[in-house]
Amino acid sequence: MKEPEQKSAITILVQPFRDIKPEKVEAVAEGIKKVYPNVKVLEARDFPENAYYKERNRYRADSIIKFLSNKTKEDFITIGLTSKDISVTKGKVKDFGVMGLGYRPGKACVASSFRLNKENLDEQFYKIAIHELGHTQGLSHCPEKMCFMRSAEGKNPTNEETDFCKKCKTFLISKNWKFSSI
Repeated sequence: MKEPEQKSAITILVQPFRDIKPEKVEAVAEGIKKVYPNVKVLEARDFPENAYYKERNRYRADSIIKFLSNKTKEDFITIGLTSKDISVTKGKVKDFGVMGLGYRPGKACVASSFRLNKENLDEQFYKIAIHELGHTQGLSHCPEKMCFMRSAEGKNPTNEETDFCKKCKTFLISKNWKFSSI
């Protein structure tokens, strides 16, 4: 019997913006490496100028993603990390604050620590990052309450999330993600 053809592995590029502390970036990158081994941390950079939304003193997540996508080559996915407040247009709300944004599928996503609880920030930030990376791989929001891919629904449910559910994990394994147990 012929083995199924392995899809070539992508490399996840972690793109910190200058506002975020290197130890926060390292914590997220180490977490990602546990489930996806091909991770490279890039040098911190400035935000794209067009991403700043002066009226609310925050950054537009869609503008950040567009900027990162334009810099992301084939076989790479870029995740931008920031501690600044980020927002998107959601329905009739022009400027809705979010923890992260990722298009599905997509070449780039962004995660922010701004709206996270301070007590276990690194763990929450990692969960937001892999949620957004899950979107770039093609996953939509999951109805399972314990799954990293559940919708935040305007809140921060990261403390309830424990892992990807079996269905989301199986999908990610088909994309070369590695999990020690399924």
